[in-house]
Amino acid sequence: MPILVDGSTKVICQGITGATGAFHTAGCLAYGTNVVGGVTPGKGGLKDVNDLPIFDTVSAARSATGADATMIFVPPPLAADAILEAADAGVAVICCITEGIPVQDMIRTRAALDAYPDSVLIGPNCPGVITPGRRISGEGPSARYSGGCKIGIMPGYIHLHRDDAATGKAVGIVSRSGTLTYEAVWQCSQRGIGQSTCVGIGGDPVKGLNFIEVLARFNDDPETDGVVMIGEIGGSDETDAARWIKSHMRKPVAAFIAGRTAPPGRRMGHAGAIIGGADDTAESKIAALRSCGIAVADSPADLGAAMAAALDLTPSPSPASAVR
Repeated sequence: MPILVDGSTKVICQGITGATGAFHTAGCLAYGTNVVGGVTPGKGGLKDVNDLPIFDTVSAARSATGADATMIFVPPPLAADAILEAADAGVAVICCITEGIPVQDMIRTRAALDAYPDSVLIGPNCPGVITPGRRISGEGPSARYSGGCKIGIMPGYIHLHRDDAATGKAVGIVSRSGTLTYEAVWQCSQRGIGQSTCVGIGGDPVKGLNFIEVLARFNDDPETDGVVMIGEIGGSDETDAARWIKSHMRKPVAAFIAGRTAPPGRRMGHAGAIIGGADDTAESKIAALRSCGIAVADSPADLGAAMAAALDLTPSPSPASAVR
């Protein structure tokens, strides 16, 4: 079974009437996600451009629809409050896509979330989470899927369900980088390796789920055969995860660390991607991962090959048998 979300998950969108929220809600609906409504204060009782009901509050939306997940496209100054509103309403999976939330806001929010143990936060500043569905018609971007759940901004068609995979294998993917998540997915799919669930945890220094929390879920999931973990410079999450993998992980892990050429003291892309000391560098993280027996790709172009090798699938199937 997948982790966090599946085809039965009922999803709402906070910020559904904004241009970005409306656009990505349509994309999630097209993928087959069970989107049941949205929230924009002051517009309760109306319908959005996708003909979904709009509510003034998350609590009202949850009461009316039974929603158990939300994706947040609320502007940065209000996004932290949107996260807490969802937690207070009892939403189980809170996926915050918003980038640029003030760090002080997230520090307070992260601390407040301790009072809501039944809610998990993914992000902020992340692409979201997806459990791939079975392809039922079409090809490429026009394909349609069933039984999956896409919450966020990722291109759904590059993902591959285990039952559609030539190898019959599925891996979990957890990443701080949105773009590199897509790259890992595409390379795995091209090799006939499906995905159980893909989680973009985001690149901010203060966020929800971390590597270890997602790895533990994959470790317990009988339908996840291995894991791709993609990290970056900055912080100690990858090194902590390496030690956890060595002690607890029962499945093969392939990894990549972005930022090898980053100069010390300079932020690279994400708010959390800044080298603060010797242990924050890409080289130190790579060394820690390898010392714990984890296969580390030297280039993002080698992510799929590294995962295939870790699964003992080399030589891998022809890309012609993969995503169409």
